[in-house]
Amino acid sequence: MGKAGRQMHLGVFVLGTGNHMAGWRYEGAFATHMELPVMQEIARIAERGKFDLLFISDSMVMDPTDHPSFLCRFEPTTLITALSAVTAHIGLGATVSTSFSEPFNVARIFGSIDHISGGRAAWNVVTSSNAKAALNFNLEEHLDHELRYARANEFVDVVRGLWDCWEEGAIVADKATGRFIDASKVRPLNHKGRFFQVKGPVNMARCPQGHPVIIQAGGSPSGLELAARTADVVFSVVQELAPARKAYADLKGRMAKYGRAPEAIAVLPGVMPIIGASEAEAREQLAKLQSWITPTNAATLVASRIGYDVSGHPLDGPVPPPPFQGSQTFTSVLYEMAKRENMTLRDLYNLTAAARGHWVVCGTARKIADTLEQWFVEGAADGFNILPAHFPGAFADFVDLVVPELQRRGLFRRDYQGSTLRDHFGLPRVPAPAAPKEAAGATSVCRECRRAAALTSG
Repeated sequence: MGKAGRQMHLGVFVLGTGNHMAGWRYEGAFATHMELPVMQEIARIAERGKFDLLFISDSMVMDPTDHPSFLCRFEPTTLITALSAVTAHIGLGATVSTSFSEPFNVARIFGSIDHISGGRAAWNVVTSSNAKAALNFNLEEHLDHELRYARANEFVDVVRGLWDCWEEGAIVADKATGRFIDASKVRPLNHKGRFFQVKGPVNMARCPQGHPVIIQAGGSPSGLELAARTADVVFSVVQELAPARKAYADLKGRMAKYGRAPEAIAVLPGVMPIIGASEAEAREQLAKLQSWITPTNAATLVASRIGYDVSGHPLDGPVPPPPFQGSQTFTSVLYEMAKRENMTLRDLYNLTAAARGHWVVCGTARKIADTLEQWFVEGAADGFNILPAHFPGAFADFVDLVVPELQRRGLFRRDYQGSTLRDHFGLPRVPAPAAPKEAAGATSVCRECRRAAALTSG
């Protein structure tokens, strides 16, 4: 068991056709996922398993050779709003890009979801790595990596500043006096920064959580700094225990300079569990899934995850090095692993097709619980983002077989203890900041916006 009763956090990464590219072909798996009842069933299984979080990713590009769930999909904030009506406890996370959105819209969307769900909303902050996405947003080309993260830093601070425009108790709604609002508890933002000018305030009372939970997954130096400064939950990309421990310590070590304690962030590596009654049965399941993968669509997945084109290279030759400098999450993890283990391009695309670059654990429920426990206890994770190969069967197997094993070991909750997503992660509700003391006639600028201007200047 973890130190002082420490317990795991569990999220589920929902791609309706399964996280494995061919998962939809498995017997009994959902093949069509653009149906609300399918997503509702996945949400019910997650809540039955007492999961912290259900997470919906997003993409702004359609490629006919891509993962089936990427070809057509629900807009994620719309979907989690609908799922809030059929769940009562589980957190609901969705991706929205800072590169192709506006802070005022994002503040309203996630504030609304937080109110509708009773405090269960989470925003996954991404900058969108696919260059083709820019073509769908009136742009000729995507911003470069560092500029995207400079924009993201300011974006997040403006959103948080908008959530902070309202103090507690601003809505009075006194029928006797006719006074609806205490205007002294609502103030403008008056943000003027490098990328955004936003007057505010947002037209919405303070969220049940104070701030919805913020998720981040960037693994580049810029992404790690954004996470260390702003994130509550981080999805990490790992394959092996030693590098995972190093990455975990690196992120936690970055937090002190922002005045944050290490426990203020929960690190959840992505993992695809393949569960069988025996080791042989589990390997047979994975082999069947892998047998449906073709070089064409798997190579597309490799290119999308490592960030550069590998077409034209021999499948049984070495993985070509990236044509750019710098460390980016999937690029660094996958390429360095491929080089270290002398993997061919065929080896890499098989791995990528299995879990899109994430970690695959294959075996019995007890073996999988043993592995997760080791990573949790040895300082590589605060929990895990589960990527079932297919729905509902592979996910139900994890909930019905692995979760009880973790519960028996005292590593995972037997029931929810709070009503909000922050409660699940052991995070406090974000209090409203004190009203700024400005000189007469001065412009009010929130603390987040001052910080954003300092971080994104130049």
